[in-house]
Amino acid sequence: MITVLASAAADPLYMRLVLAPLEGVMDHTVRELLTDLGGYDLCITEFLRVSNKQLLPPRTFYQLAPELENQGLTPCGVPVRLQLLGSDPDTLAMNAQRAIELGSHGIDLNLGCPAKTVNKNKGGAVLLKEPELIHSAVRSMRSAIPSHKTLSVKIRLGWDTPDHVHEIVDAIIQAGADELTIHARTKEDGYKAEAIKWHYIAQVKQRLAKEGKQFSIIANGEIWNKEDALKCRELSACNDLMIGRGALATPNLAAVVAGISDKMSWLAVVEMILNYRKVQVIGSKGHHYSSRVKQWLSQMRQSYPQANELFFTIKRIKKTDDMQAAIESYLEALVLDKVDLWQQRMKISS
Repeated sequence: MITVLASAAADPLYMRLVLAPLEGVMDHTVRELLTDLGGYDLCITEFLRVSNKQLLPPRTFYQLAPELENQGLTPCGVPVRLQLLGSDPDTLAMNAQRAIELGSHGIDLNLGCPAKTVNKNKGGAVLLKEPELIHSAVRSMRSAIPSHKTLSVKIRLGWDTPDHVHEIVDAIIQAGADELTIHARTKEDGYKAEAIKWHYIAQVKQRLAKEGKQFSIIANGEIWNKEDALKCRELSACNDLMIGRGALATPNLAAVVAGISDKMSWLAVVEMILNYRKVQVIGSKGHHYSSRVKQWLSQMRQSYPQANELFFTIKRIKKTDDMQAAIESYLEALVLDKVDLWQQRMKISS
């Protein structure tokens, strides 16, 4: 049971909270579950790769973001913004235009993905080495979509050093973007916790303020709980935050950060995992259920010690039906406070 607290608008910590576009994880089924728990103001989709002067067909956009058929909203009404990945200005522009025509709430450009395969094909963070190309890409996208539609860009601080972040930011602003999300690590930093550099975002904001420029910046990276959100907000000087892996570790983290609910109980988390099976079936992705449960549990170990025990008990299960049966049995044991007995049965059966 999630305890509802005072309204977010009355909470001094209230800010705009954005659900991050975690590739291979944050698909529409996960967006549906997480936004339904409250706290999010916007979702960014996983990236849609565009290349070779190709205008992708509408069905490709709908596959990535079925919310486009619901006025670009999740079932509970949170706006969804489609993210593109590529490097050719013209290709990015025409696909951005199509996404807007299909109902996307703005367009986001991915300049932060650190994956080697993506970077090798001149996408994501590798473009941080080429501010002039970034400028051309953003300018072309800006000219292709209506001025009242938000064009946002997601970056890291740089490729291997944050020394060039100001040049990168200037290229984006001068090209006409409306908003910028900064993941406070370089590409080479990967996801090392100790490498987080929220204060560099504050330096960017301070410089822009001195130059008389008002620009929307969202801070991202290493937000696992409400304390991290407070610290990030203080050190980055950003009111708005984007939550990524922390949203998997604590499914209702946005609601906790916004002050509208307490951290959900482990029992509620297990019930949500079972509910996810139903959502996946509706979304025709039921066959991914087993791997997704393991993926989630590996992240949840950050917030729930019980996730570690459950993960190692069910890690060899591959079939969806077997996983669902195991989780249902675990939930029953959890309610009856007989988890130890359930684990013993699972060890014997395996």
